[in-house]
Amino acid sequence: MFANIARATRAATVRAVPVRAAAYSTIANPITLPPLPYEKHALEPHISRETLEYHYEKHHRGYVNKLNTQLEGDERDLTVLIKTLTGGNFNLAAQIYNHTFYWEGMSPNGGGEPTGKVATLIKKQWGSFDNFVDEFNKVGVATFGSGWVWLVQEANGSLKIVSTSNADCPIRTGQKPILTCDVWEHAYYIDYRHDRPKYLSTWWNVVNWDFANKNLN
Repeated sequence: MFANIARATRAATVRAVPVRAAAYSTIANPITLPPLPYEKHALEPHISRETLEYHYEKHHRGYVNKLNTQLEGDERDLTVLIKTLTGGNFNLAAQIYNHTFYWEGMSPNGGGEPTGKVATLIKKQWGSFDNFVDEFNKVGVATFGSGWVWLVQEANGSLKIVSTSNADCPIRTGQKPILTCDVWEHAYYIDYRHDRPKYLSTWWNVVNWDFANKNLN
């Protein structure tokens, strides 16, 4: 549906494929990097293989490797670590969790309007799917600097759109993540340069609604 605005630029240049960083750890029972749930080219033309190479192999893998040299204690559950860690180690644990959740929330067979319970709750909260998308995109565009825009479920079962800055994650405030879109610039710069609104609009073509439904209470 949406053209990749950087396609011509990338086609005209020779691209260097980043070298995969080796797994590295100085702790016992290290945290592992989950595999992507699809091939790196599978989200094209909406999100390019080149973006996945850098985003997953450099950034996501880098968070895992760094935390595996700094983490103390025996806890390895990221949801527990996010609620208990502070400072740099919190940022690393949260970014590992957030990125894994982001990858799983997309699918080459995704997109379109939702079905099932998530569709019912979206219509109840926003009146229509279009209204929901408009608000989600506005929150994502308005997120200052680096961060994430989330669809979350409150304790009372209702849905809400929230933004978190940097590595922050809604599970710290008792909200249940349903979907997230990464609005750090490294998530979209290769494909869309500084055009975050275009990236957000295109992201809906790969949203995994089955994943969203599975996350609902």
